[in-house]
Amino acid sequence: MLDLWLAILHHLFVFSLFGIVFAEFFVTRPGLGRDAVARLARLDLFYGILAGLVVIVGFARAIFAAKGWHYYSHNAFFWAKIGTFAAIGLLSVPPTLAYLRWRREGVPPADAEVKRVRIYLHVELALFAPLLGFAAAMARGYGEF
Repeated sequence: MLDLWLAILHHLFVFSLFGIVFAEFFVTRPGLGRDAVARLARLDLFYGILAGLVVIVGFARAIFAAKGWHYYSHNAFFWAKIGTFAAIGLLSVPPTLAYLRWRREGVPPADAEVKRVRIYLHVELALFAPLLGFAAAMARGYGEF
């Protein structure tokens, strides 16, 4: 039963994380006002919380659930998935810093800055596709070494 609950939570958190990045992408548009900047900062806070939960529950699955750490630690797709998730996390840093700066400054950000942040969000969203592919391959035993 632990394996099932951890799997459900992990998938719920990952898909919620994607939803938040998509919402940030949708809201981050040229002509942002104060309300939108405040909304982005709140969304990004939830993003950080969810990312932490994904890591905690994901590693709990890998260590304590049905297949165990040995299965995952010897799988190239597991490590590709971890690397992709880390890349998504690193790409989220510039938008987070921008949201915090925009909120602190209290003035609408320049359109060029907003467009730059959208590029990071776009790449983050694109990386979810290989992330899911790596997860599916890993779960089916591909990539074992």
